Amino acid sequence: MDTNSKLSNNAAVILVSHGSTLPYAEEVFDEIKEKFIKKSGLAAEIGYMKVSEPTIAGAVDILKDQVDDLDRIIALPVFLAPGIHTNIDIPQLLGLEPLEVDPRCPDGNYPDEHYLSIAPDVEFDGEIELLSSIGPRDELLDIINKRIQEALAESKLNDDAKTGILLVTHGSRLNYNKEFATALYNKFEKTCDLPSSFGFMELCGPSIPESINKLTEENDLERLVVVPVFIAPGMHTTHDIPHILGFLEEHEHSHSHDHGHGHDHSHDLTPVDFDGEILYPEPIKADDILIDILISMVDEKL
Repeated sequence: MDTNSKLSNNAAVILVSHGSTLPYAEEVFDEIKEKFIKKSGLAAEIGYMKVSEPTIAGAVDILKDQVDDLDRIIALPVFLAPGIHTNIDIPQLLGLEPLEVDPRCPDGNYPDEHYLSIAPDVEFDGEIELLSSIGPRDELLDIINKRIQEALAESKLNDDAKTGILLVTHGSRLNYNKEFATALYNKFEKTCDLPSSFGFMELCGPSIPESINKLTEENDLERLVVVPVFIAPGMHTTHDIPHILGFLEEHEHSHSHDHGHGHDHSHDLTPVDFDGEILYPEPIKADDILIDILISMVDEKL
């Protein structure tokens, strides 16, 4: 790759992330950023929607200092599926028009304390181009299969133990996340010889317990690999899903927490009833395949 010719475009990249109160996500995104810069040769910075630093506006300021005569910024949401964040929040945080009407606030007049109201304005005279989310790309199957093999390598059962696979995603009030998970699973199912299914942590169905119950009842499984189709570790992958899987003993059966989106998330965290072995690998994290996906998305626009 000719790094110098790319940098001469006076372009830079913002890798947009949600932000988290836990340190894991920032550690993962720092690694994603460093790998992206090293492999692409492009100036890049992380821009967090909320909670973490730098903000999206702060990322723009950093890139303006890093790149002389910067006149173009490509904003790449490092999100697997489109949704309210990619279609409404991120465009507005970049100073662009939202891609659709916000079902949380159709008139666009957000409360004073809402994170879209208090976010700093982007100050940039050049072009900002917002890309789409990653989507159900074939390359994600390679990461999923890698995580499955990593998990099976840690299994205490014999290789011939009857094994099932469950892909788990977050879920959404809008249909985008379900469309993403369904499309990705349909691709995965065609490549997988083992019994498999997918489930959602919240907001839409089938739920994780529903999918596990159906999968285990129909296949008499001894072992289950539950693959979290998330980019970075966070409360959901380190706490909520493990509790559902029965890994955490002390927890209320349901709880709610406010993500600052203008609504509470209420989770049914009743553990599943499965007597076999459950393997739970890492999320996608800063996998080299993910970095290649991000670079290819940007390359299409350069």
